[in-house]
Amino acid sequence: MQYRVIYDGNCNLCVTFTQLLQQFDGGKQFVYIPMQDSETLQQWGITPQDCEMGMILLNNQTPPKKWQGSDAAEEIARLLPMGQLFIDTYRAIPGMKWMGDRAYEQIRDNRYNWFGRRFSTYHAPYSIGCDPKRRHGEEH
Repeated sequence: MQYRVIYDGNCNLCVTFTQLLQQFDGGKQFVYIPMQDSETLQQWGITPQDCEMGMILLNNQTPPKKWQGSDAAEEIARLLPMGQLFIDTYRAIPGMKWMGDRAYEQIRDNRYNWFGRRFSTYHAPYSIGCDPKRRHGEEH
């Protein structure tokens, strides 16, 4: 099954996370859509307001299942090799999920101040709906 990772292509932290995930996955499970690609996001019923709540993960089923924010990060980690064990352990520690959710919210709300904003939107090599010139991680 393939998943769509919707990330902030203008956020340095988000782009770094996306690049690391690409290295681990190599396009096998995940394709990437920057939040700034509103035309593609409309196909999935995702609005700019939805994107304000953090990264989004969609599966390729009909209708697609949606995870957002820290839940999306956890589901992505769960799908990686050994990820299920990590997430099960994380969730088993009392209060850890609550703390993780609060930490995610703080990072999401302060990401540009803490990690900086890119001058142009990053388009991942394993992307959909983007201009073909952008499919190889080129920035425009």
